[in-house]
Amino acid sequence: MSDFEIYQTIAISLGLGLLVGVQREWKESDIAGIRTFPLITLLGTLSTIASDGTVGWLSAAGLVALAALLVVANQAKALAKKYDFGMTTEVAVLMMFVVGAALGVGLTGPAIVTGGIIAVLLHWKQKLHGFVARMGEKDLRSLFHLVLIALVILPVLPDQTYGPYDVLNPYSIWRMVVLIVGISMSAYVAYKLLGARTGAVLGGIFGGLISSTATTVSYARQSAQDSSATPMAALVIVIASTIVNVRVLFEVGVVAPQLLRVTLLPIAAILVLMAIQCGVLFIPLRNQITSPPDHENPAQLKAAILFGTLYAVVLLIVAAAKDQFGNEALYLVALISGLTDVDAITLSTAKLFQDDRLDGATAWRVILIATLSNLVFKAGAVAVLGSRRLFFYVAVLFGITILAGTAFLLWWPDVEIAIPSDWFSGHRQSDA
Repeated sequence: MSDFEIYQTIAISLGLGLLVGVQREWKESDIAGIRTFPLITLLGTLSTIASDGTVGWLSAAGLVALAALLVVANQAKALAKKYDFGMTTEVAVLMMFVVGAALGVGLTGPAIVTGGIIAVLLHWKQKLHGFVARMGEKDLRSLFHLVLIALVILPVLPDQTYGPYDVLNPYSIWRMVVLIVGISMSAYVAYKLLGARTGAVLGGIFGGLISSTATTVSYARQSAQDSSATPMAALVIVIASTIVNVRVLFEVGVVAPQLLRVTLLPIAAILVLMAIQCGVLFIPLRNQITSPPDHENPAQLKAAILFGTLYAVVLLIVAAAKDQFGNEALYLVALISGLTDVDAITLSTAKLFQDDRLDGATAWRVILIATLSNLVFKAGAVAVLGSRRLFFYVAVLFGITILAGTAFLLWWPDVEIAIPSDWFSGHRQSDA
């Protein structure tokens, strides 16, 4: 390590220590504050620099000495009858020593990220405690369901193909379940954190990420009970359906990134068209207030199993339809499958493309048909559950989108956009 690099490392160590120290000083910590934390971080950094960039006996001795000082400090607090059973500052002290040591051995990026995380966690005490306090038993149970889905079930599933057409891989199927549950759960947590501050725009965005169909049903029922809520309900429903296109592009990018070369433009065109519709609705309605729906927690084991089963069935049907009847049969499968779920047909189509079983021109059309079919289903739900006025709004806006999408299906040229090859994990060329 050159002299410049050493001084740069010391400066970063000082900055991270000050960052955490300012937060602890502001909280009036009795253990360490704005001066102590920089000294602790610098101690960790210099202990490794002095050991020729390795974690040696000097670093170990420094960590032990620091732990001993924390014990003495807490004993002094106990003798002074300053009872504080929290250990957050003490753990932060030890963590910042390790952050300093990581800087000394050249792990600058991980050290900076860790230091930032420590500062944020310390400062978000009230927000995090408030979030936990707002969690009900159902939310806590779903959190552990998410752990079960992603960290327990997935690793033990066999990673090999079974059944006809060689498409049913338990590990691959459940990994798609984890992806969908992860997207929905992230949006659900953000929705819960924002709470009552969620307006119509954010409500529609989160609704589209959690479940656009559930959002549509909820706001349709609101419009049936209160006709004055109809225009705002229409805005939220259209926003949620617009976000479905973002979700589709994300799923394609994760499962088959090369497919984005031919999928991005037509889906993005539909996205822009629907975003314009949202903007037209938003301008006269921006000051109105709507009641946000009570979304069901998406990390439910039963729902995950049902989606995994649906995905496997759709994957098998798509493979069989292509093998027996050709690409044209896939369009009918997409039309039927998309009525109730866009994710399953999107993921299965992307998976077949990634496995060289489907060309890009057919793949993006299958996905677009599914998204348009889903609009038809949601319009039908509004017709049954919502007010006539809401159905008029939704029918007109969705009708425009469906007409435009149909035109794309018939006349959109099969062109690839130039995406740098290093965006992709592989170098597969599209057949489109």
